[in-house]
Amino acid sequence: MAASRKMIFPVLLLLAAAAAAAGMMAVPRQDELALARQRMIEEIRVRGVTDSAVLAALDSVPRHLFVPEPERSRAYDDRPLPIGFGQTISEPYMVALMTSLLDVHPGDRILEIGTGSGYQAAVLSRLGAEVYSIEIVKPLGDRARRTLGELGYRNVHLRIGDGYEGWPDAAHFDGIIVTAAPPRIPDPLLRQLKPGGKLVIPVGDALQDLLVLTKRRDGGFDRRNVLPVLFVPMTGEAQRREPPG
Repeated sequence: MAASRKMIFPVLLLLAAAAAAAGMMAVPRQDELALARQRMIEEIRVRGVTDSAVLAALDSVPRHLFVPEPERSRAYDDRPLPIGFGQTISEPYMVALMTSLLDVHPGDRILEIGTGSGYQAAVLSRLGAEVYSIEIVKPLGDRARRTLGELGYRNVHLRIGDGYEGWPDAAHFDGIIVTAAPPRIPDPLLRQLKPGGKLVIPVGDALQDLLVLTKRRDGGFDRRNVLPVLFVPMTGEAQRREPPG
């Protein structure tokens, strides 16, 4: 037994040295995340969103800090991820596309319906917008407020409530973005747009379309169908206003 112990100690020392060397060669976690974020940006560019300001904003926001810990290794994959309470964070491409369609400029007042994780609000913040965001699920809204605060996004104003009626006290807005699908476009949101402002919204039940409505100076709207989409449904008043089928 004594001889066996003498043989074990050198082996343990060699294993420890090998593990230390492997640790030194491993890419630090933050570097891995930075590389994943760069791959995400390139995938979005290849899919057709080439707005340099939008891509720079996405590159500057640490998406992995807006998803639950178990999902962080997949934060930069181009797919939706669960964030709890039956809600998801949209795939990066959809965030980029909707942000690009909104045509945000520094100083714009932007209303977001459906804060979720806070990621979309952070991207809008990085574009220089003054962001007003409403979340109907209180635990999600509280978590988003905490995350945004810890990361220093001071130009995001968040409140808990039903977004169907918008935010009249802060209106009018240069743009409104909705991250859940109502069966029909809420009229209060249309009324809270400035002339020239855009509403980017998914609309529908089982079949949904991403729409862009631009408010004309005469009060009418130009409507553009962008593409079929699949979002979580807008809850609350949006469902109550839908007539029974």
